[in-house]
Amino acid sequence: MQELLLAIAKGLVENPDAVTVTADEENEEGIVTYHIHVAEDDMGRVIGKQGRIAKAIRTVARSAAIRKNEKVAVEID
Repeated sequence: MQELLLAIAKGLVENPDAVTVTADEENEEGIVTYHIHVAEDDMGRVIGKQGRIAKAIRTVARSAAIRKNEKVAVEID
């Protein structure tokens, strides 16, 4: 999952070397939270107008997680 989120985020930003993806431990509800960290200048590119790109990233992550019977949440930091 981290590789998928990393590939998506690197494709969107101008500074792909600054992109990192970290994962928290699974919480009591079984949800793993992934944090995408990008450069401050690229934050708008990852979020998009009215959060549309961020919603799309979350949708892709959830779809990939369903195939593995997992639950995920994605936060952009």
